[in-house]
Amino acid sequence: MLSSQLKESQSELETLIKIFAKMPGLGPRSAQRLVFHLIKKREIILNQLISSLENINSKIKYCEICGNVTLDKVCEVCSNKSRDASLVCVVEDISDLWAMNRSGAFNGVFHVLGGLLTPMEGIGPEELRISNLTERVASGSVKEIVLALGATITGQTTANYIFQELDKYAIKITSLAQGVPVGGELDYLDDSTIVAAFNARRKFD
Repeated sequence: MLSSQLKESQSELETLIKIFAKMPGLGPRSAQRLVFHLIKKREIILNQLISSLENINSKIKYCEICGNVTLDKVCEVCSNKSRDASLVCVVEDISDLWAMNRSGAFNGVFHVLGGLLTPMEGIGPEELRISNLTERVASGSVKEIVLALGATITGQTTANYIFQELDKYAIKITSLAQGVPVGGELDYLDDSTIVAAFNARRKFD
């Protein structure tokens, strides 16, 4: 009986460790340490974590305009009338939106793609929110698109694809300039670097 209970508990722990190991920046060993820490501090951390995850699962939605997380149909950024809705910054993920917004360098609105073009992993234009971006531009309310996709190969490939899709519209298309190192991702950059890259943005070609 004890042996079967032990096996069951180990199985549950291994399942949880595998789930955490799938998170960005976590491997099997760090995931294991995290799980054991949560169990050790279950009264302080684990119960709060469970409650928070339940709230997120039941309340969090995606903004129907930009793709940001929100409690309403439209996020706080898109509904903020003081922001320039004609200036749209295109980012890979929500974490990039938060990084750009935190820097204070940008007073426009955003568009979250939800990833980058990666054919080898089966991620094509249909899997991203590129058609939604085209619809926003086609509405005639957008004057400038800022492509802020990071200086990676997939980031630049995606930026080139979007440029070709939007080039037929009479809008300005720019990209982040100096300050972003090759291979750099926005959510890992400090605020001053993001500000410099945004202020020195150049025409995309």
